[in-house]
Amino acid sequence: MIPLRDSNRSSSFPVMTWLLIAANTLVFIYELGLSGGQLERFVGAYALVPARIKAAPLTYGFTIFSSIFMHAGWFHLISNMWVLFIFGDNVEDRMGSLAYLIFYLLSGAAAGALQTYLTPGSSVPVLGASGAIAGVLGAYIFLFPRARVVTLVPIFFFMSVIEIPALFFLGFWFISQLFAGLASIGAEAAQGVAWWAHIGGFLVGLVVSPIFLKRLR
Repeated sequence: MIPLRDSNRSSSFPVMTWLLIAANTLVFIYELGLSGGQLERFVGAYALVPARIKAAPLTYGFTIFSSIFMHAGWFHLISNMWVLFIFGDNVEDRMGSLAYLIFYLLSGAAAGALQTYLTPGSSVPVLGASGAIAGVLGAYIFLFPRARVVTLVPIFFFMSVIEIPALFFLGFWFISQLFAGLASIGAEAAQGVAWWAHIGGFLVGLVVSPIFLKRLR
């Protein structure tokens, strides 16, 4: 299922959402400009590696944040930024730009922390904004459970556009991540997907989002 747009309209321009999209894009463009050895060193320095954080948390703890702005390819970047574009504006509207930024970084850090805790021996670099964006999705389902998501859905050999309740769309996404995470226990290196980062980010976003909401008149 591919989300196309949601039914909510933001009452303010999502400045921080666009700045986050720009920051992720600029970092990826920088990655593209690196040669093979340079890129490998860059990923090694700033991506989250659970085994390395476990061994030296004070030295490498910053990678919980730096890895949020890195991506492994165009599809990885575009898919993450598209989801952030669709769901981030409404969450930012309810929180305010500064609180939304703090919330976003906190969700990403919590996502990386859970991935590290559950896969402490993994030496596979973890990178991408999906953990932080999962936090945005958790906040969205709390704030707008009755919203509808216009979704591109494959039905046999055809693609159909269907409006799906946000509660179902995001709930289905979370359950799929949970099952994938449980199935990947002990095989994270082979999978190469940080399922637990997605799960952790979503749960943190769902639970702590009320703290960040601005008062409504």
